[in-house]
Amino acid sequence: QEILEKYYDLFTVQWEGVIGNMCAPSQAEWEQLLTNCSAFLFYGMERFMSHVLLNWLVAMNIPKCRLVILLDLVRSQQSYQRIANSDLHKSCLRIALERPTETAMLLSLTGVGSVVATQWYTNLEENAERLETLFENLLSFGRTTGQTIHVLQK
Repeated sequence: QEILEKYYDLFTVQWEGVIGNMCAPSQAEWEQLLTNCSAFLFYGMERFMSHVLLNWLVAMNIPKCRLVILLDLVRSQQSYQRIANSDLHKSCLRIALERPTETAMLLSLTGVGSVVATQWYTNLEENAERLETLFENLLSFGRTTGQTIHVLQK
């Protein structure tokens, strides 16, 4: 919330979405957010694809979305329990499609221009630092996505 407030005046006039952990977005809300945006940010627990239905995502056509940023793969005891219970009902192939590389490929096939994603599990503090770096470089400095990723890699 603090980071969003810091960058509010730069670009967030047109931002819409779901913030907080009071309720999870429905599949219809996910679809509306992805199809009506030019950039999409997911900052949350566990794998992004564990929150959306695979069949629904692969049927989507979202070419207006030029950038998806997935700051996921954060784990807590509660999120691990939720994902473990959810994974019991999924095939090994389905779980494999939720990995970062496969998620990026699926999003690309739906029309997304660029995908920025974490590749391994992390903690909330590290993801907050990544989000701060992303916003600072993309919004404050006006760097391209590629230039911003180079900064993140350093």
